[in-house]
Amino acid sequence: MQLAFVLYKYFPFGGLQRDFMRIALECQKRGHQIRVYTLIWEGDVPPGFEVLVAPVKAFFNHRRNEKLSAWMEADLARRPVDRLIGFNKMPGLDVYYAADGCFEDKAQNLRNSLYRRWGRYRHFAEYERAVFAKDAKTEVLMISEVQQPLFIKHYDTPLKRFHLLPPGIAQDRRRPADADEIRAGFRAEFNLKDDELLLVQIGSGFKTKGVDRSLKALAALPADLKKRTRLFVIGQDDPKLFQMQSATLGLGDNVTFLKGRSDIPRFLLGADLLIHPAYNENTGTVLLEALVAGLPVLVSAVCGYAHYIAEADAGLVLDEPFEQAQLTQYLTGMLNDAQARAAWSRNGLAFAEKADLYSMPQHAADVILAEHA
Repeated sequence: MQLAFVLYKYFPFGGLQRDFMRIALECQKRGHQIRVYTLIWEGDVPPGFEVLVAPVKAFFNHRRNEKLSAWMEADLARRPVDRLIGFNKMPGLDVYYAADGCFEDKAQNLRNSLYRRWGRYRHFAEYERAVFAKDAKTEVLMISEVQQPLFIKHYDTPLKRFHLLPPGIAQDRRRPADADEIRAGFRAEFNLKDDELLLVQIGSGFKTKGVDRSLKALAALPADLKKRTRLFVIGQDDPKLFQMQSATLGLGDNVTFLKGRSDIPRFLLGADLLIHPAYNENTGTVLLEALVAGLPVLVSAVCGYAHYIAEADAGLVLDEPFEQAQLTQYLTGMLNDAQARAAWSRNGLAFAEKADLYSMPQHAADVILAEHA
């Protein structure tokens, strides 16, 4: 079959983008042709992929999205495909991969009523409705059980159109046999002393991921603990605002900001704790990447995959509603207790052996290639 995938932006370090790539490669491996429509493509193009970057410009994101849709529609009219698979919500999709939560629910509950008069709201509401409306035909690949009831509540989407997928953690994230050697080399490279503790926060979109919360918690640690604790923040985002916050909090060399990178497994093995106090997060792939690497996790309960951390007993999950004082308290306790960290690490590795945390691309491809898609 000729398959077309569409996503607004591809770069190698985003969770949605990595999911797209692994699903597309799985479909290609099964003998199907891959075409991609996008606004931005950063990084290598896999052999055999036809990548089309839409030659459109607009001042507002939603106008640019609309121009991409129109441009893609015109190209598809000339060169039809068997399936159109979207990683962002838009009209005309055969299959949608639900990486984002319910826009309408956020618009009604987290925004001022005036917001719903804007063109931006109308665009995203219309594009979401095109996917989830009761009479729409789009099959939905769900990666978070939390969001499904919200879509049904707002759109009365038939249950049979939802396909809940297991997580899709890449096997290269699992703790390797030479993990101790990798850890030692990593810590030497970054000049981490034996008694120093390393926190990592990994993910693009520093505001949503709660980097401000992490910085406040680090600043509030007891003085002796703070002195020997470092935080690496890694992701594709502009760190200026958070660098200013870090400086204001007097954190100095305690905090290092790094761009998105391809050697994340080394950081998971070299660190002592993953901190992830996100404001919202449909899933949180990095939580499971830490778990399968044996790195304890401190996470906010809003993350779709936080329940795996609790089930595996591989760290601590914060209460909802979020309280900064609890984050500081949990962080202090976890950093001070090496035995507890070792136990969380063992528990995570044991869970990684028996739970299906890896087969998402295969299950997604099954749905995409099924007759009803």
